[in-house]
Amino acid sequence: MRVHVVSDVHGNSRDLKKAGDGADALICLGDLVLFLDYADHSRGIFPDLFGVENADHIVELRTARRFAEARDFGNRLWGGLEVDRQTAIESAVRRQYADLFAAFPTPTYATYGNVDIPRLWPEYAQPGTTVLDGQRIEIGGRVFGFVGGGLRTPMRTPYEVDDEEYAAKIAALGEVDVLCTHIPPDVPELCYDTVARRFERGSAALLDAIRAVRPRYAFFGHVHQPLARRMRIGATECVNVGHFASTGTPWTLEW
Repeated sequence: MRVHVVSDVHGNSRDLKKAGDGADALICLGDLVLFLDYADHSRGIFPDLFGVENADHIVELRTARRFAEARDFGNRLWGGLEVDRQTAIESAVRRQYADLFAAFPTPTYATYGNVDIPRLWPEYAQPGTTVLDGQRIEIGGRVFGFVGGGLRTPMRTPYEVDDEEYAAKIAALGEVDVLCTHIPPDVPELCYDTVARRFERGSAALLDAIRAVRPRYAFFGHVHQPLARRMRIGATECVNVGHFASTGTPWTLEW
């Protein structure tokens, strides 16, 4: 059995079309939407609406962790549009989702990232794509558990949930062979982004589940340039499957 795993697709439909080549199934751990490319400020919903110069400035503010200033600056820009913020974002996200979901091979098993909009997924998920969040499924004789989204942060991305809600989704999985989440367990080496120079939020509940359930693997993404891409926690191999938007290469699991 061969399964390919991707995360943080962020608009890369070109490589997504090939991500399932040679595999029995594709797993996607979310963040399909590209709101703003921190490596190329000309790409994404934000620069399409407001231009590269404004994208440069908001990245500068966020990188400096001046989140309140970034929100105020963004609010001024959104206030100048002829349509409201939600309408503008949803229209752009819909265009991206139409392209990205069409690129998924059959079968694909997917969960949400923190920048995704879950309520839109049923409109675009085609036959052959199974969406899971707080649920488990058997693939090739192994039980895979999926939990999507992220935890609350100052960035206020679309699919952030309270720690208690996230922990409940983790607990609902029970015994699994493979844990598939968007965010990492709360381990500093797995949460620190060496380019953004900040810690992303990891889940303590996920870390507790890894220690208690002892799955063979825990797959995740979210941290684009992690200090450590993989780490063993007890019996579990924890793997950041990579920033697919930039690498275009899936992580491979074989058994």
